[in-house]
Amino acid sequence: MTTLTLNEIRIRAGAFAKDFVDATRENAESQIFWHEFFQVFGLPKRRVISFEHNVQKLGNKAGRIDAFWPGTLLVEQKSRGKDLDAAFTQGNNYFHGLSNDELPRYVIVSDFARIRLVDVEGEQPPLEFDLKDLPRHIERFGFIAGYEPRKQREDVPLNQRAVDTLGELHDLLKADGFTGHRLEVLLVRLLFCLFADDTGIFTPKGAFEDLVTLSKPDGSNLGAELSRLFGVLNTKPEHRQKSLDERFDAFPYVNGRLYADKHDIPEFSSAMRAKLLGCWAAGLLGCWAAGLLGCCGIAWGAISPAVFGAMFQKIISLEPGDRRRQMGAHYTSEANILKLIKPLFLDELEAEFEKVKRNKNQLFEFQKKLRHLVFLDPACGCGNFLVITYRELRRLELRVLQAATSFGSITREVFEQTGVNVDQFYGIEVEDFPAQIAQVAMWLVDHQMNLEAGQFFGDWIKRIPLDKSAEIRHGNALRIEWADFCPPGKLNYILGNPPFIVYSYQTAGQKEDLAFVTKGIQGVGVLDYVCGWYLKAAQYVSGSQVGEASRDRKEFADVAFAASKAKTRKKPVDAAIDDLFISFDKQDAANRKRVRCAFVSTNSITQGEQVGVLWGEMLRMGMEIDFAHRTFQWSNDAPGKAAVHCVIVGFGALSARSKQLWSYADVKADAVGAKVVQINPYLVDAPIALIQKRRGPICAVPEMIKGSQPTDGGNLLLSDDERTDLLLKEPGAAKWIRSFLGAEEFLQGIKRWCLWLKDCPPGELAKLKVVKARLQKVREMRSAST
Repeated sequence: MTTLTLNEIRIRAGAFAKDFVDATRENAESQIFWHEFFQVFGLPKRRVISFEHNVQKLGNKAGRIDAFWPGTLLVEQKSRGKDLDAAFTQGNNYFHGLSNDELPRYVIVSDFARIRLVDVEGEQPPLEFDLKDLPRHIERFGFIAGYEPRKQREDVPLNQRAVDTLGELHDLLKADGFTGHRLEVLLVRLLFCLFADDTGIFTPKGAFEDLVTLSKPDGSNLGAELSRLFGVLNTKPEHRQKSLDERFDAFPYVNGRLYADKHDIPEFSSAMRAKLLGCWAAGLLGCWAAGLLGCCGIAWGAISPAVFGAMFQKIISLEPGDRRRQMGAHYTSEANILKLIKPLFLDELEAEFEKVKRNKNQLFEFQKKLRHLVFLDPACGCGNFLVITYRELRRLELRVLQAATSFGSITREVFEQTGVNVDQFYGIEVEDFPAQIAQVAMWLVDHQMNLEAGQFFGDWIKRIPLDKSAEIRHGNALRIEWADFCPPGKLNYILGNPPFIVYSYQTAGQKEDLAFVTKGIQGVGVLDYVCGWYLKAAQYVSGSQVGEASRDRKEFADVAFAASKAKTRKKPVDAAIDDLFISFDKQDAANRKRVRCAFVSTNSITQGEQVGVLWGEMLRMGMEIDFAHRTFQWSNDAPGKAAVHCVIVGFGALSARSKQLWSYADVKADAVGAKVVQINPYLVDAPIALIQKRRGPICAVPEMIKGSQPTDGGNLLLSDDERTDLLLKEPGAAKWIRSFLGAEEFLQGIKRWCLWLKDCPPGELAKLKVVKARLQKVREMRSAST
C-alpha cells in the first residue's frame, strides 16, 4: 500500500462526503460506508478491519462491533438522527469483552450525517462535525494513514524506556534458553522493525505492530509469523509468491543483508509476546502499573542515536562478572561526542559554509566536499560516534540545500538529491553484536535525517532497499591493518572512544595486543590499553606500518608501468618502476598526513610515566596535538551511568592553524576554551617536554624505596564523613588521625585522613574497638594478598 499525502486524503475525503450525503440506514449502508471511509486514507479494509465483530458485552450479553481495528479503533454506526451519546455508551460496553491488546485507542460513532471521534486516552479533545466537513478535519484521522504516533506514553524518559524494554524482552528470551548469536541477531532485526514501523519505512505506520497484534494471545504462532516476515523483508516484491497474505504488502524489500541469513526463531510465550507488543491500554486497566509496557509502545522514531550503545550496555551488564571493566566499555552521551567532533571537523565545516553560502558555485563545491569526507572509528562499539557524526554532517548538508533554494530552480535541480550517505563511514568492533547494532544504527539515523529533510522540502527520500551501508568490520582493531580496510586516499578523520583499561587490569590477550602495536618501543608495560589506538592512528598517518598495503603498491606500479610501457621506451624498466614508486609514495604520504585524529581517553595518558613512553613515540612519528579537553567527568546515557575522568586529544601530522585547549574548574564544571600557541603532552600551553622515568634521584637526597602507596584495602583511609562518624563512636581515636595527602588529593583538592597508629600503645589500641576492627580487616587483606 502506498502512503497518501494529506492533500490526497483531503481530496478523497471531499468525494466521499458527497457520495454518502444521503446515506441513512445502519443495516443497509453501514459496511459500504466504512469500507469507503477507510479507502479515503488508503487503508484496505481486509488488512486490519473486521466488520460485525462478535464480542461479549457487560452483563454477559452478546454484541457485535460494527467495525473493529484491534488495538486502534472501534466504530459504532447508527441510523441517521439516532443519539450519538447512546452510541458511544454502547461502544464502551464492548470494552469488557476485549483483551488488553485489542482495546482501542480511538472510538468513532456516527449517524451518517455526523461523525464523532473520541481519543480514549484523553490526549486530544473529542471532535464532532458534519459529514460535509470531513476534509477540514482529516489531520485528526491521520492515525489511520500512519501520520500520528500511536500508543505512546512519555511519563519516563524515552531513551531509557527503549533501553529497558528491549532489555527486558532479551531477559525473557534468554531465561527461556534462547541465547547467544541467534538472540543477538533477533534483537537487531526487531530493532529495525520497530523503528521502521514508527517512521514510515513500513507503510502504513503500525503494520508491524498490527502483525504482532493479530498473532495468538498465547504467543504460540508469533515466532512463525516473525520468521515469515523476515523472509518477506529479504525478498524483492517481484519475487514474492502471489498467494502471499496481503498483510505482508506493507513490508518492503530491505536488502543490506540485514535479513539475508537464516537464523533460528524462538518460540514465544504469552509473556514474551506481551513484552514485544505491550498492554497499551494501561490507563484504563492498570496494566501500566503491572509493568506490561511493550516494545511496540515506544516512539522509536524519536529516540536519540546515542541510545544504541546504552541499549547494548544494558544487555551485556547482565552477564556474569564485571564485563564492563574487561571490555573497557564506557558509552557516551551526545553532548560529550560533540565535544570531540566539533573541534575535529564540524566547527571548520560550519565556518566554511558561512563563507560560501551566498555563492552558487562555491556552495555546490562545498556540498561535493561533504559527500567525499570519510570517517573511521576503530573502536566503534554500537556506533555512537558514527551516528552522531553522520547526523551532524547531514544537518549541515540540509543547511546547504536550504541555502541553495535562494538561487532558483536551476540550482535546485543540482541539489535535488542529498549526497552525504552512510557509505562514507567505517568502523571496527571486536564484538559481533555491537558491530551489528552499529550497522543498523547508521541506517536508522539515515532515515531520521531523510525525514528531517522532508520537513523542509515537503518530501523525503526513502532509501529502501538499502543499497549503501556503513562498512563495519568485526575484528580486533589492534591486529587489523587500517590502511587495508580504509585506504589513506579515502580517509579524512579517525575518531572514537577506544577501551580504556589500565595496565593492571589488562588480560593476557590485551597485553599481547599492545605488544603487537608497540614492538620495538621501550617501557610499554606501563601503558593503558587505549594507547594502542593512539599508536595505530599515528602509524597510519605517518605510514610507519603499511602491512598488506605494500602489496597494493606493487600491483599499482605493475599496472601503471604496463600501461605506460606501450607509449614510451625512453626509460629502463627498473627506472620507470622506481619513478612510479616514488610518485606513489609521495601521494600516499600526502594522503596520510591530511588525516586528522581525535580520541577520548582516561586522563592517565597525560600524567605520570605513561607520557614519556606514549608521547615520545607519537612525537617521533611527527604527531602534534591540535586541540584538547583537559580532565573532565565523562558521563554517558547508559543504565548505571558509568563516569570516569577523561581527556580528549586531537592530533595529526599537519599542524592546525590555531590550537584550542579547554579547561575545567572542576571535573563537573563547564568547559572554558582558549586559543593557545602550543599544547604539550601534559595538555598544557607550554613548550614540548617529556619527563622520563628515572631510577635514581636528580640530587643528593635519600633514595625512594617505595612510594607512599597505602596497602590497606582502604581500611586505614578515611573520608571527611568517615572521620566524623569514627569520632562520634570513638572520640579517643582523634589523636591517631592524621591528614593524608597523595597525588589524587593534591591534584583534585580532596580532603582525606588516615589512621596513623605507629606509636599507639597496645593498651590504648585495645580500647578503640572500631579502630581495632579496621586493623583486623587490614590483616585479612594483607594475609590474602600474594
